[in-house]
Amino acid sequence: MAHRHARTARRSAATAIGALVLAGLPAAAAADSAPVAGNAPSAARTLGADRPSPPLLGALQRDLGLTPAQASERLVNEAEAGTRAGRLRLALGDRFAGAWVRGDTSRELTVATTGAEDVPAIEAQGAKAVVVERTLAGLEAAKAKLDAAADRVKTLDTPVWYVDVPKNRVVVQATSQEAGAAFVEAAGLEGEDVGIRMTQERPRLLQDITGGDAFYIEDSARCSVGFSVTGGEQPGFVTAGHCGRPGDTTTGYDRTAQGTFRASTFPGEDMAWVATGDQWRPTPDVKAQDGQEVQVTGSVQALVGASVCRSGSTTGWHCGTIEQHGTSVSYPQGRVDGLTRTTVCAEPGDSGGPYVAGAQAQGVTSGGSGDCTGGGTTFYQPVNPVLADFGLTLTTAAAQVTTPAPQDGTAQEWAAGRVYEAGDTVTRDGVRYQCLQTHQAQGAWAPAGTPALWQRL
Repeated sequence: MAHRHARTARRSAATAIGALVLAGLPAAAAADSAPVAGNAPSAARTLGADRPSPPLLGALQRDLGLTPAQASERLVNEAEAGTRAGRLRLALGDRFAGAWVRGDTSRELTVATTGAEDVPAIEAQGAKAVVVERTLAGLEAAKAKLDAAADRVKTLDTPVWYVDVPKNRVVVQATSQEAGAAFVEAAGLEGEDVGIRMTQERPRLLQDITGGDAFYIEDSARCSVGFSVTGGEQPGFVTAGHCGRPGDTTTGYDRTAQGTFRASTFPGEDMAWVATGDQWRPTPDVKAQDGQEVQVTGSVQALVGASVCRSGSTTGWHCGTIEQHGTSVSYPQGRVDGLTRTTVCAEPGDSGGPYVAGAQAQGVTSGGSGDCTGGGTTFYQPVNPVLADFGLTLTTAAAQVTTPAPQDGTAQEWAAGRVYEAGDTVTRDGVRYQCLQTHQAQGAWAPAGTPALWQRL
């Protein structure tokens, strides 16, 4: 018999697949306010946001101060906004400067552009238009200069830097004005609009006690299971890279033999995967409040401003919002790039645990600052790069096992199991499509039937 947790709590799965009814740009207007959960659009159905689990809704109500109706509406609006933002990103091209959601129910989608001529097209899609000076590509290029400078200079006093999309600028978090200014100068960005945010917080890794299911490394350190995956036919799970090195053995929550770290990257990135024995069966489950579980249906990346919930054995099940993607964090143990910054609280021991937006897997806890009494900041390693780099398939409620296609970055026939970035182009049955939202493809998400994720060219 497969060795598993005793699972007495009710599971909640959202697996419905639907078709998005949203015209291309700029012909059909979608200027009405975002739909509420009672009339969920197909994007929400496709991404599993129309039937959220009670544990997810309960945590959103508690941590974001929402009513049950607001929590349900928020998840639907966020799923629908992600598709609209993806279409606008493709339409604006080089002028695109980012997108984000705001409001208690994420009703307001804002899309930024450097071209005033784009405002009518943006508003026709029911989004608020903001004309800014810098493109998203330009901001990311400026941040890349900071990344390069961090290879040459110490960043102990400038531990965090990122692109702040709503403010259309790059931000350096520093312990002093002098330290921030020196880092900016070292990157060759002196005189450019780089914000320096003063703080005494220093992110640290959260590795002492687990989030989600506990596992032990070499019978000593303890970390947490992120998401179940398969590598070909090999079952396992992803977690934080700082939890262990390739070859380290693990035992499970009950101290029985479990598996071995197959791959691990830290610093640079904070990702790892553990190959487990046959007695450990991968599931789409994530531990939530009061012994309940939620199930993931995919890995579609959420927008800035969207709600996200985290599981951790130290502090339990908590929610917050996404503040920035692509954040660089300089821990005492080394620098990590490409993290997502959130308002979710965490404490030491929550490392490696999963982050979920609606029914979509987002990432695994890397580190943070503060606590769940006074509040804090956390950073997670996005899950899609983990899947792509290690050739893994996320275990979802659809229970489809596929072998990931090579991540060679070239246009090719669409393939289930491959991680696609927003903007990637594929062919399927002789038709070309362009990706709207970053995700790992699943068999049920072929482009022709999933306009929430793909736009026909």
